[in-house]
Amino acid sequence: MPSRSDDPFGAALDDALSAVLAAVRALPDPRPRIVIDGRSGSGKTTLAARLAASWPDAAPPIVVAMDDFYPGWDGLAAASWLLASDILAPHAQGRPGSYPRWDWESDRPRAGDRGTVPARGALIAEGCGALTPLTRPYADLGVWVDAPEASRRRRALERDGDGYAPHWERWAAQERAHIAQHRPAELADLVFRLP
Repeated sequence: MPSRSDDPFGAALDDALSAVLAAVRALPDPRPRIVIDGRSGSGKTTLAARLAASWPDAAPPIVVAMDDFYPGWDGLAAASWLLASDILAPHAQGRPGSYPRWDWESDRPRAGDRGTVPARGALIAEGCGALTPLTRPYADLGVWVDAPEASRRRRALERDGDGYAPHWERWAAQERAHIAQHRPAELADLVFRLP
């Protein structure tokens, strides 16, 4: 559904989606891997969901959210490595991937619960820490999404509630370290700055 003109964030997301879809259509691989990175509240999860819903092929892609397997509030770097080794690399090699699901309420892995990524079909991976020198070789399309801190924080806290508020700065420090070390915007094919 097109965004109203009084919704600058929605309009910017529509523009980003159009650009990503055009890039996807130009990819030679019929089962591409799309990696969407960005800081908390930037719009990457919404962009990934809209991309999956608008996918140009009859078979929709699988969407893997790093929120499912970050190993807790200090786990951004570990999840980046896991995305490369257990999800993207197997998919690129035509093998299924898997990852341990994280239980945020008990702050530990969910016993015996693993997410699976089929070998076939397109894959969209999204989360902060998704676009690194380790993941980039497996990504057919890399996307970086950013937005001003005030709007990112507002959206993230509206989405995740008061449970996230005490961890905002703790997580933001890991985001800053990721950006300084991996320079995801420079690794991206497409960069979007949303309001």
